[in-house]
Amino acid sequence: MDLTKLVQDQKHYFSTGATRNVDNRKRALRTLLDGLERHENALLAALEADLGKGHFEGYMTEVGMVRAEIRHALKHVAKWSRPRKVRGPITQFPSRGEILREPYGTALIIAPWNYPVQLNLVPLISALAAGCTAVVKPSAYAPATSHALAELLGDCFPPEYVAVVEGGRAENTALLEEPFDRIFFTGSPAVGRTVMAAAARHLTPVTLELGGKSPVILTEDADLSLAARRLVWGKFLNAGQTCVAPDHVWLPNKLRDPFVEAVRGEIARQYGPDPLHSPDLGCIINEKHFRRLLKLLPSGRTACGGTWEEETRKIAPTVLVDVTEEDPVMGEEIFGPILPVLTYDDLDELLAHLAQKPHPLALYVFTRSSERAQRVLTAFPFGGGCVNDAVVHLTCSGLPFGGVGESGMGRCHGQYGFETFTHEKGILWRGNLEMSLRYPPHKGKTMETLKKFM
Repeated sequence: MDLTKLVQDQKHYFSTGATRNVDNRKRALRTLLDGLERHENALLAALEADLGKGHFEGYMTEVGMVRAEIRHALKHVAKWSRPRKVRGPITQFPSRGEILREPYGTALIIAPWNYPVQLNLVPLISALAAGCTAVVKPSAYAPATSHALAELLGDCFPPEYVAVVEGGRAENTALLEEPFDRIFFTGSPAVGRTVMAAAARHLTPVTLELGGKSPVILTEDADLSLAARRLVWGKFLNAGQTCVAPDHVWLPNKLRDPFVEAVRGEIARQYGPDPLHSPDLGCIINEKHFRRLLKLLPSGRTACGGTWEEETRKIAPTVLVDVTEEDPVMGEEIFGPILPVLTYDDLDELLAHLAQKPHPLALYVFTRSSERAQRVLTAFPFGGGCVNDAVVHLTCSGLPFGGVGESGMGRCHGQYGFETFTHEKGILWRGNLEMSLRYPPHKGKTMETLKKFM
């Protein structure tokens, strides 16, 4: 595929104005929604082939979320697109300000393998709602889903409007050489730096959705059974391969053993007595990541799980205790079904300690006290999170989703995603009445008079 020509064709199509009309944007969103229904079975089958996701989980965490995002955009895009009035300053009386919202142009969306339907299509929905054309680059690590997305979007749109580029690192590198008007990247901090450096050559604005070690904090009054149930779901969903998965748990010393026991019971409830053969437990994406995770298992002491199956690349939901921050499992984002449990003596000391760490993409706190929750939520920067739950904040289209610092920059979902692909153009409309104060010569005009207006 001639990528230079592809981008030029998209830029030309954008220049015709065909994507700017709000009715046309809605038509594109409905086209995608209809296509999603036609291709639903193929997408779910591809997710199962690439990640071992059952169709229920595939729909709940990917296809269903995309459908909800489209419906939200259809309902609100006309309002989001309207010009916004702003009062003009007295120094320019009479005047009125106006903010025009217009699409950036041609966007590049680079998505990872762990949620390959959702993380390709949710940014695309925002780009279409904003009026952009888009090149979508799925991950080669999820080849079945990449091909299914190419079939879906090829069925819905001409390539000058929306195109899918399949392939691996060479295609990523080649795409980053092109002069896109906006880049939306989801992936690791290391690759995010590469994307940002490439974008700098064209001064292209970027949104980076990255990751990090997202902590869970249980306070002394936490509901342990509730925390165990929701954390087992959030941690082992997609075999732990979730950018906002609970990475590790901090809790008071006295709660560790009863919490671990509650987690053990929840794993048995959700995945059965033999989790490795549960149809609801996904597999690790490839051999490289499988081997990486096996090297993390010896950290601390295994309280639950710790087994694996080579043929299926499955690792049983594992809980580690007696872990220190010097252990390998605490040295990197885990991105797998391994949950270290660490203890603390004083909440304020823990928060001060965590404030020195890189800012995580997510944070989860379990407590019955709103005061304690507020202490945790305001102790240090992080992307977003939940009180008394995990992961599900990203299902809310009304909330911004994005990182801060090491975990990323920019936002997506709902209106926030629309704004990511939208340039706000400020315009001041002037009347004919003149104020001579600003014009030279300034002789005879006093500073006191000027200061009354400014």
